[in-house]
Amino acid sequence: MGRHSPDGRRRLLVPALATALVVVLGAAAWVTTAVLTAKPSCEQPPHVLVTASPDIAPALTLVVRGLGLQCGHIEVQTRDATQAAERLAVSDGSPRPQVWVPDSTLALRRARQLGAADVPETGASVASSPVVLAVAVDVVKGLGWPDHTPTWAEVLAAPGAVPGMPDPARDAVGALALLGLRDSVRAVPESAAAYVQLLRRFSANTLGAQKDLIARLPESSGSDPAAVTVFPASENSVLRHNVEDPASPLAAVYSTAVPTLDYPLAELGGITPQQRPLVEALRDALLGDLGGEAIAKTGLRAAGGQALREHTDDPRLSPTGIRAASLPPAADVDELLNQWAGINLSARVQVLVDVSGSMNAQVPGTGLDRMQVTMQAAAKAMHLFKPATQLRMLAFSTRLDGEKDYRELLPMAPVAQHLADGALDKLARVKATPDGGTGLYDSVLDTYRTARREWEPGRLNLVIVMTDGRNEDPHGISRADLLAELAKLQDPRRPIPLIGVGIGPDADKTELDQLTAATGGQAFVTPDPAKITDVFFTALSHLAGG
Repeated sequence: MGRHSPDGRRRLLVPALATALVVVLGAAAWVTTAVLTAKPSCEQPPHVLVTASPDIAPALTLVVRGLGLQCGHIEVQTRDATQAAERLAVSDGSPRPQVWVPDSTLALRRARQLGAADVPETGASVASSPVVLAVAVDVVKGLGWPDHTPTWAEVLAAPGAVPGMPDPARDAVGALALLGLRDSVRAVPESAAAYVQLLRRFSANTLGAQKDLIARLPESSGSDPAAVTVFPASENSVLRHNVEDPASPLAAVYSTAVPTLDYPLAELGGITPQQRPLVEALRDALLGDLGGEAIAKTGLRAAGGQALREHTDDPRLSPTGIRAASLPPAADVDELLNQWAGINLSARVQVLVDVSGSMNAQVPGTGLDRMQVTMQAAAKAMHLFKPATQLRMLAFSTRLDGEKDYRELLPMAPVAQHLADGALDKLARVKATPDGGTGLYDSVLDTYRTARREWEPGRLNLVIVMTDGRNEDPHGISRADLLAELAKLQDPRRPIPLIGVGIGPDADKTELDQLTAATGGQAFVTPDPAKITDVFFTALSHLAGG
């Protein structure tokens, strides 16, 4: 932890350094695209596109400017690591980069898991930044700081500590911080239970990214009761925040149990012979003196976690060298994220809703039909999930969309976005298909395949099917073949339970039991459709980690 200056007064960065840091970390970091072009002395100069996380992009920009290219163009494009991973796996039509520098090797793993085969498993680390607890100064002062350097455990037990978390499913800082949280309760009796309680505290304020949590600091949010005072962040983001917003400073509390952000340089497939010299020049420069200088100027550390070389005048950070834990194997990270998902009920959910003709049957004593009570239950259940939960909803019957037995009602998006976009009104307008049969098997298989392809770590990945009958599609897959296909799609490290919700007296529990058991899921059936909301909530509560 940083200490007072010898005269006992805390000092901000000296004006010259502060100005430089704002220019480099502030303005440059948020430019979406910076095209850096050498004056070509050759015909058809090659072009190399580099996609980089926002915090490393300024350093890359400085390096490219210092290359003195005689022939060619290097373009540095800023893109969030998770978003970049998804676009490398499934193209959105934009130009594909030749080089990718995300904030963590976790992003490389994510891209490969999504199907980006040309992304390497690892890359040479070009920089590092410790993952710390960013703590409001008023909170850390109560622990005797700066004369005492507190631990994560002490911070989390401090008066006024209101924790928040960048979504571990999408932010490497959040994922890596789980290791520090687990370590902070290692010495506590019944540490497993203490860890669960700690995760639940953090899950109450889970937001998309570090910048969202910074916006919730007490000085930024006024008297907002949702303010947070403690959250995982990169050292670099704390340094940048303290320069840009000195009115609400943050102190960085370190833990050697947490791996650093390692900024791997990944060379992607399709590099042409003409592009190769540019890529090699960039790589060599980043790993050499030019890269070291650029990294130091932008408030990052060298790849080995060595001391900060510049911007060391902020007493709320510790500029000395850090020897942090190594990144665990992918299976261990997946286990941590699955634990988080179970506690947090942050999910990625595909919901299939039966809209066959039988859903028009009236539910005695309600004045509603089965379709209406089912959609009411689905609408209420949207509030059970966290706002960050990703949800897609599909209707199914027989030949509902050409030859397909299903069609999309709501696209995959966060629940908060669905609610803001009027999803509840859309669900209320869903009608059953008068002459439609129950095209259950084909719909379940296609949806399950989609869930497998889009499986996301750090979330409960689920497929939920709500139906009032049994499969009625004579032209589709048989039950035996469906069960065989579901068995092939199982991966114990990446589970996707199928949850069956049977509605009314005609629901076939045996059928639902067989389908859900093949995936490690469970079926819940009520003969009384009026109780569908209770059944749906019971099904989801079984997945909430207790």
